[in-house]
Amino acid sequence: MSLDILLEDLWSDYISIAPIAKEIHDILLEQGEEINNDHIAFRTFSSKGMGIEEMEVFFSAFGYARKGDYSFSEKKLNAIHLEHQSDATYPKIFLSELRYKELSARAQEIIEREITKVKDLSISELFKKKDVFSISSSEYRELLDESEYGAWLCALGFRANHFTILVNTLKKFNNLNELNDLLISKGISLNRAGGLIKGNPDVYLEQSSTMASRIEVKFTDKSETVPSCYYEFALRYSLSSGELYQGFVTNSADKIFESTNDELAK
Repeated sequence: MSLDILLEDLWSDYISIAPIAKEIHDILLEQGEEINNDHIAFRTFSSKGMGIEEMEVFFSAFGYARKGDYSFSEKKLNAIHLEHQSDATYPKIFLSELRYKELSARAQEIIEREITKVKDLSISELFKKKDVFSISSSEYRELLDESEYGAWLCALGFRANHFTILVNTLKKFNNLNELNDLLISKGISLNRAGGLIKGNPDVYLEQSSTMASRIEVKFTDKSETVPSCYYEFALRYSLSSGELYQGFVTNSADKIFESTNDELAK
């Protein structure tokens, strides 16, 4: 499989469960914009065979290399970001993993049971199957009480958590505020955790995002509507070298993770 086909498959799956992204994409295309993707994010568990190191190996076969390491203590996450080594037009890849062994014994029990079901699958197979886990609605809520991230992953599986528009390449928007204003005027709900805009020029990155779309998930006992995926927007600033900053800001990313938080959407 080529990288282009992989990205097309990821996008098709993503918009199938995140209609908000397709809506925004179409709004901008109607305004004559050419949309460039800054990065794609994925969630996983810190477990042999499916952690961020294994995912890094998977993406390295497509020309990617690690460029940054991050840690989110409160959310119990490790993360890295990858950049394509020969073609900067390809999106960055942001990989995060839940240190689930820092959760309660009950949460670990649920997660380890699910991990066991897929332990023999490759990263490629996990992405192809996507909905690899099967938990009950009560187990979902148990996980939700401890880790919204873990609950999301067990409900949605291995797929892109979000895509990101690079605001720098938009022609009609001079800043992130203007884009946010347009989206709000269209009735689109944005993530307000930490403010509509996370970051500032001093850290060379500003970000905002929608709240996640909602989809029906079939749990083992019944179906329920839960948050799926969201669309992010990134405005990058130039370093003293004149090159755009390509990394991520932990404090800002921590708030972006809240885009799938049901409580915040209420």
